Amino acid sequence: MTTSTPQPPQGAQPAYPAPIAIVGGGFGGLYTALALAEQRQHPPILLIEPREHFLFLPLLYELLSGELRRWEIAPRYDALLAGRGIAWLRDSVVRIDSNSKTLQTATGRELAYSQLVVATGARPHSFGIPGVVDHGLGFRTLADVERLQQLVERLRQQRHPLQRLAIVGAGPSGVELACKLADELAGAAVVELIEQGPTPLAQARAFNREQALLALQRRDVRLRCQCRVLEVGSDQISLQGASGTERLSVQGVVWTAGLDFVAPAIEPPPERDGRGRLAVDSHLRLLGHDDLFALGDIAALPSGEDPEDSPGSQAPPATAQVAFQQATCLATNLMQARRDGALQAFAFQDLGEMLSLGRGEASLVAGGITLAGAAAFQLRRLAYLTRLPGRSHQLRVAAGWLADW
Repeated sequence: MTTSTPQPPQGAQPAYPAPIAIVGGGFGGLYTALALAEQRQHPPILLIEPREHFLFLPLLYELLSGELRRWEIAPRYDALLAGRGIAWLRDSVVRIDSNSKTLQTATGRELAYSQLVVATGARPHSFGIPGVVDHGLGFRTLADVERLQQLVERLRQQRHPLQRLAIVGAGPSGVELACKLADELAGAAVVELIEQGPTPLAQARAFNREQALLALQRRDVRLRCQCRVLEVGSDQISLQGASGTERLSVQGVVWTAGLDFVAPAIEPPPERDGRGRLAVDSHLRLLGHDDLFALGDIAALPSGEDPEDSPGSQAPPATAQVAFQQATCLATNLMQARRDGALQAFAFQDLGEMLSLGRGEASLVAGGITLAGAAAFQLRRLAYLTRLPGRSHQLRVAAGWLADW
């Protein structure tokens, strides 16, 4: 179900309150909309998102391996929002005019808003390296999962000697994906994990990093650190390492090396950080824009609670955990701003770190607990079950898991 806000005749005053518009239906946008819908006497809420399905990214690895089903981690927006008082417009926003409080969509709609939240997230960043856009595979959408599943199946059926699959970027996404793909390939191809820095998981907890290295070793994943990608081709990848330039033949290159941040055009132009993210104060409000807010990957937080601090200098990690917490804070602040009340400063609470490390295995550090293996895998799934959007969807997924057990 898609819907839009009706427009009054030209020159007439609107006979309805302008909605709070939320641009982007990822973790930040969707969970802000759901939290707003729980507020008493909330104004109309309009979620603008072009995709048909919400995607619970932390469990995307289990969808790749078939350990979870598509409906469990990718529910439809119309099902999630039904009966919640949230309108969903299947479109994308191209321009925001904060002076007139209007936005323009890709299909030509012009809509009024009372407050607006930018939650457009991030997309893969090619860093301008030749061939990445044309030949690299991503891992952030359902289509990406389907392409990788088809590639894995083809490699398992061919069983040609020296088949190779390269993953660029040894952060959490790259490491988790390398373990899962190695399990799925079952020796049909060599998995190469390529990292420009000196070590994988440079920002991870020491226990999780150690467990990840052991998991990679058990699966014979070839880890190449301090190795820079020069070019990606249709069947090869060029690298610059300590020993010089090397060209590897590959059957595929999965790119997890970085993120790019693109928000709609905003007038007047807001302040941004060096990576293109929108600078916000500690209340998640855009600097210099009273009715514009941002959260998630697109928002560059100040280093401390003082709004005069430089944005993004010590920002929390770009994870779903941060977006969950920001959504609750922002929903409160949107309502408080409408009442001219005091706004709440966002304070990130680090609840721990979890990694998927292959089929049926994981590692976690949380609440003073360190755990790895099958038990950690089950705890990780249960922890994410409580974070799935909407109580009804959580119960459906839980019932499915109980039936499987």
